[in-house]
Amino acid sequence: MSRNLISALFLALLMPLLTACGFNTIPTAEERAKAAWSEVLNQYQRRADLIPNLVETVKGYAAHEREVLESVVEARAKATQVQVSPEMLQDPAAFQAFQESQSQLTSALSRLLAVVENYPDLKANQNFLALQAQLEGTENRIAVARRDYIEAVRVYNTTLRTFPSIIWAKLWFTDAVPFQNFTVSEDKMEVPQVNFGTK
Repeated sequence: MSRNLISALFLALLMPLLTACGFNTIPTAEERAKAAWSEVLNQYQRRADLIPNLVETVKGYAAHEREVLESVVEARAKATQVQVSPEMLQDPAAFQAFQESQSQLTSALSRLLAVVENYPDLKANQNFLALQAQLEGTENRIAVARRDYIEAVRVYNTTLRTFPSIIWAKLWFTDAVPFQNFTVSEDKMEVPQVNFGTK
């Protein structure tokens, strides 16, 4: 009887320590970051799926803008070829290639939408307006998904470097490596030059 009482007391004292030990913190944060990455990919795929319809709609009105249309199609093809699985989030080169391909697609789409400004009939076309609204909504979803991924990676990477989870990282989760995160390219960080000139 006293042995059972001692075991029960020992477990009662040990349970609070085990619940706060942080053993599950690393895999939980890692899975959240992977899930957030899946949502980023989902939104980029949604954008890629909209592009063929957008290009076809524009082509009907602006056929002689062939170079711009081809650049969008080519950028889409490159962007869909570069895939980074959740397991590759620790590879800086793969992540950089993915980020660059998506950036090129964003740039090509921007050029396409700028060309559209020259075609009032196209801007009034219901199909184009619907596609443009879907594309704008998707760009917003991409921004939200990237923000959520950045936060999930921040939590995961911090977990690998802070106490008490760093103990588990060193002893048990030895293959846990920080995930890559989105960066802003150098050209986007440059401050635009404003020159008002003098008369």
